[in-house]
Amino acid sequence: MDVELLAFDSMGVRSMCTFVDAGDLRIIIDPGVSLAPRRFGLPPHRLELERLNELAKVITEKAAISDVIIITHYHYDHHDLGDIIPLEIYDKKIVLIKDPKNNINRSQGDFRAPLFLGIIKEKAEKVEVADGKSFQIGKTKIEFSRAVFHGSSSLLGYVVEVMVEADGDRVIHTSDVQGPISDDQMAFLLNKKPRLVIADGPMIYMLGYRYSYENLESSMRNLGRLIEEGIEELVVDHHFLRDKNYSQYMKGLEDAHPGAKICTAAEYMGKEVELLEAKRVELYGSQCSEIRRKMRTSGVRTGSVMDEE
Repeated sequence: MDVELLAFDSMGVRSMCTFVDAGDLRIIIDPGVSLAPRRFGLPPHRLELERLNELAKVITEKAAISDVIIITHYHYDHHDLGDIIPLEIYDKKIVLIKDPKNNINRSQGDFRAPLFLGIIKEKAEKVEVADGKSFQIGKTKIEFSRAVFHGSSSLLGYVVEVMVEADGDRVIHTSDVQGPISDDQMAFLLNKKPRLVIADGPMIYMLGYRYSYENLESSMRNLGRLIEEGIEELVVDHHFLRDKNYSQYMKGLEDAHPGAKICTAAEYMGKEVELLEAKRVELYGSQCSEIRRKMRTSGVRTGSVMDEE
C-alpha cells in the first residue's frame, strides 16, 4: 500500500489527514485542516494561513480521486463544513463515519455531527456508521475499532481507530487518542498487529493543564510497547507536535528502542518539520505585544493556549 501523510501538525497545520492507495481502492482519512484561533495570546501568523491554504488544496485534490472518505470524529481539524475543503469532495463517495448518536459528547452529537451529515447526505453515494465494523471493498478491508476516548475521558468525546488492509499489509490510523493512553485504545492496535501505526501522540502542550503527567507516562509506555510488539514503523504527530519540546520525548523513545523506525509525519514524507503554531511567538517577533494589546481591547481572550477541540 502507498500511504501519503497529507497534512499534519509537523507540517504547520492542525490535521491528521492521510491518503491510502490500496491498489484497487483509494481512501482518505479525516479530510480536514485548521489552525489554532489563539495560541500564546496570538492569532495565526501569515505563514500559517498560507500553509493552511496550500495543504487544503492538497487534501482537496486527493479527496477528489478517493473512493472512500473516513471521518473518525467531528472536530474541525478532522472534518470541514465547506469553509476550507469544498463539499464537492463527497460527491458519489462512500463515506464511513463515527457514530453520530452513540458514544459522542454533546457538542459533536447535538450540533457538529448533525450539521455535517445534513450537508453531505445528499452528495455521498452512501454514508455508513463505522464503529466496530469491518468493510470489504474489492480486495481491500477497512476495519474500525469500537469508539474509544478522545484522550483520557469522554470530555472531548470519542473517536474510532481505523485499519486499512490490502495484500497482507496493515496500516492503522489512531485518530485523537492523545497517546494512546489507555488499554482500551491499545487493544485494537495490539490485536491487529499493523506494519505502520500513525498515532497522534501525547498532548504535551497541555501538560499539567488538560493533560496529566500520568497520561504522558502511560502514552510513552504504550508507544514503546507498540514497537516491542513488532510494529515496523511508528509515526507520532498531531497533538504531540504542538510543543517544541516534542523532540526530547521523541529522543527518549528512540534511545529506548534503538533501530526502531520512529518519526513525525513530515519526516515520513521526506519533509522538514515546521512547527509553525508552536513558534508563533518567534514568527511575530517584536509585534507580539501590540497584537496582544489589540486582541485584549477587542474583547478577545489572550490566554497562553487555545485548543480547537
